[in-house]
Amino acid sequence: MKKYNSLTEIQELIAQQKLSLPDLLDYYFEQIAASEHLNAFNEVFFLSAKAQALAVQEKIDRKTAGKLAGMVIGIKDNICYKGHIVTASSKMLDGFVAPYSATVIERLLAEDAVIIGRLNCDEFAMGGSNETSYFGPVKNAVDNQRVSGGSSGGSAVAVQADLCLAALGTDTGGSVRQPAAFCGCIGFKPTYGRISRYGVIAYASSFDQVGTLTSSVSDAAILMEVLAGADTHDSTVSNKDVPAYSTLLNEGNPKRIAVLKETMESEALDPEIKSSIEQAIALFKEQGHEVTEVSFDLLEYLVPTYYVLTAAEASSNLSRYDGVHFGYRNTSAKSLNSLYKLSRAEGFGTEVKRRIMLGTFILSAGYYDAYYQKAQKVRRLIREKMEVLLSEYDVVLLPVTPTPAFKIGENIKDPLVMYMEDIFTVLANLTGVPAIAIPLGNNAAGLPLSVQLISRHFAEETLLSLSNSFLNLAVDVV
Repeated sequence: MKKYNSLTEIQELIAQQKLSLPDLLDYYFEQIAASEHLNAFNEVFFLSAKAQALAVQEKIDRKTAGKLAGMVIGIKDNICYKGHIVTASSKMLDGFVAPYSATVIERLLAEDAVIIGRLNCDEFAMGGSNETSYFGPVKNAVDNQRVSGGSSGGSAVAVQADLCLAALGTDTGGSVRQPAAFCGCIGFKPTYGRISRYGVIAYASSFDQVGTLTSSVSDAAILMEVLAGADTHDSTVSNKDVPAYSTLLNEGNPKRIAVLKETMESEALDPEIKSSIEQAIALFKEQGHEVTEVSFDLLEYLVPTYYVLTAAEASSNLSRYDGVHFGYRNTSAKSLNSLYKLSRAEGFGTEVKRRIMLGTFILSAGYYDAYYQKAQKVRRLIREKMEVLLSEYDVVLLPVTPTPAFKIGENIKDPLVMYMEDIFTVLANLTGVPAIAIPLGNNAAGLPLSVQLISRHFAEETLLSLSNSFLNLAVDVV
């Protein structure tokens, strides 16, 4: 069976009775078994997925199926699915069964998607290489010695290696876009508040956003139609109407594109990534878009601001994992204090503990003003600068990552090196704007390359249509 890259393709074959959903699911099960060494899945939902596939196929036969009928999708292991284990890839939640489903899960099921399993990720979504997972690192399908990216590494590799058609991830500082770039997928992070976070295990609540990893822009668009929109369970979700994104992909009006000069001139930027982006810029110009180089002089403040604020929020959010209410509990503690200390020390991994301690320090008396409040002020400056920029331009263009996928173990021992991998992605999270990573082919070593596009709040259709037309042109040129 060939690799399918879009839901449209699958639905057409099912309609022609050349393919059935149970057969497609069996194919993905076989692919997962053959690719077990990649460690993309923490669990495959064999029983529930088979039951769903049979039920949806019956709906298809009766012509009553939802718009996602035919989509086999994986979910990041920090998204609750009632009756299924959810761990955030942490020992702290090993074996925890979700008592309810996240809003995004309910919406997928309501439109007849088949959920095939939960995907490996960095522990509590804290990491950029999927090496902090309690279940071990996810390996890049192109080169098994290299990282998948993180924190949604399992989601990216599942799409890359044809283990499912699409996957959900979460993006706090680039955790959908960076692994998409490392794995040659399309990674889409919508506007903060566009998709409900209800039922998604929190890392940093003012940054976290559910996103998608797909092989086609059309699948990202149809998923946005299903997932976006108001939710009474999440007060941070926008009540704005949700456009029919999938019908707007061929909107071809010329766009004003701003290229961030400092990102392209960064010493950290890999020469082959820079060259591929310059070729992409030439293609955008060929399509009739106006491309202008602009300055963004706050680049050096992005990573420190992001890590101060997210560590503070993580410290607060993860305080609930105390060995008492749920999750991992040390059984040898002799007092309540030792129970707290031992359970948290043993249940959390190194990177999570590092960020909790950093966040606790930032929020402590005497340091709150010096770090947390100052970072909030810088965040406001960054947001204001982006608002001005996006009032003059439709899209901002910059790299996704400074380098292609690096080798497993290469950077993990130096937190500062790891954190600087986020230098180009955290901008969208600090400002809450939508962003997309789109593939640009491979470098000389065969590793995927990518470019990032950012637009103004709730302008997802701009990114989707521009990405769609660009990728169509890129295919034609190749």
